[in-house]
Amino acid sequence: MSERRQHYNEEFKEQAVRYIQEQTKTLPQIAEELNVPEGTLRQWQMKYRKFENEPLVDRETLRQKDRQLQEQARTIEDLQEEIAILKKAMHIFSKERN
Repeated sequence: MSERRQHYNEEFKEQAVRYIQEQTKTLPQIAEELNVPEGTLRQWQMKYRKFENEPLVDRETLRQKDRQLQEQARTIEDLQEEIAILKKAMHIFSKERN
């Protein structure tokens, strides 16, 4: 017995590609979720993909954003430490001397 091929209408294909563009999930995860082979989704992407309003997210962009967030977190931590030191210094120097 041969396996019967699944056929999808054009609307489903376009919606699937739009869904791929909106998600941050990987293509294999989406393929499993939609129960469509990954290769088929790649072909649909090539055919139906529209670049309007699509965020350009790839692994390198995500790594850069992650590094930027980590750097910002370290900067915030340093600034909070500086503020704490300045508060202590202000408290010490604002005391009246006898």
